[in-house]
Amino acid sequence: MNEPARVLVTGCAGFIGSTLVDRLLADGHPVVGVDCLTPTYDPETKIRNLEGALGHPGFSFRRDDLAMLDLEPLLDGVDAVVHLAGQPGVQTSWGTGFADHLERNVMATQRLLEAVLASGTRRVLMASSSSVYGTVDGATSEDDPVRPLSPYGVSKLSTEHLAALYGVRGLDVVPLRFFTAYGPRQRPDMAFHRMVEAALGGPAFPLRGDGSQRRSFTFVDDLVYAVVRLLDAPGVAGRILNVGSSTTTALVDVLALVGDLVGRPVPVTHHVRPPGDPDLTHACVERLREAVGWAPTTSLVSGLAAQVAFHQSLRSASGQGSWRAPVASGNVAS
Repeated sequence: MNEPARVLVTGCAGFIGSTLVDRLLADGHPVVGVDCLTPTYDPETKIRNLEGALGHPGFSFRRDDLAMLDLEPLLDGVDAVVHLAGQPGVQTSWGTGFADHLERNVMATQRLLEAVLASGTRRVLMASSSSVYGTVDGATSEDDPVRPLSPYGVSKLSTEHLAALYGVRGLDVVPLRFFTAYGPRQRPDMAFHRMVEAALGGPAFPLRGDGSQRRSFTFVDDLVYAVVRLLDAPGVAGRILNVGSSTTTALVDVLALVGDLVGRPVPVTHHVRPPGDPDLTHACVERLREAVGWAPTTSLVSGLAAQVAFHQSLRSASGQGSWRAPVASGNVAS
């Protein structure tokens, strides 16, 4: 029987990274995690994401920056790399913010791929983004044109080009175009996090535009399962793969769902639609389905319910409290 692959996860303390670490450890994989805990949001929140993993004998954590870290010892004995580290955010990539995206997305990725090439590691699964597609009018396959609408999208497309170059040199790299992940541990700047917090008594949700924008919202556990399936899947080296829900939902409909789950409407403030915000993202995942038999299994309602419950548990643990629907008086039918 083959030993489970030893996996290096970069960006291991983030939303997707920490969820992946938990899944890999549960499946018996030894995991090496690296994260520099950039202040894109509270580093203590990221450490809390790793609470379960830090006590696990199969997990080792290194707080360090891929841009400066000596990568050779980090890759020693590693069978596969899942590269999730990077600078997120479409709106923060404009202006001087693009420097961080260049350093943490493009430069760090090139440095990692160079080190992996010399290490003998079997496979690199690399996070890209649906942001590379830009304006679309239907479901997008991996062969469709790519026309990013933001500097962030340009930075992610650049990492795909790097992957192709290192593939020519013999590296097994699989870029994964993630479509709007959501669920427990989602970053505080992301829409669902802000919607749920607004519904539970936090600041009102900033609705940018009329909310008609549609997205392939993808539950984080489904996304992570795709990554796990691809660790040693044959026939995918060098192939770009979409990872996302094949259905789309408008932001205004998500607001209504969150309100239904919490028991009151989500308070909103209205703002101008920002640059770089596409009308639609819509994943065609036929290539991924053919490769590993993957399809998302979590409905939007179920995934949102899990995220709401997560936020409620955090508020309860911190003593912050949250708004709850009033209990009706009199008899309640069961």
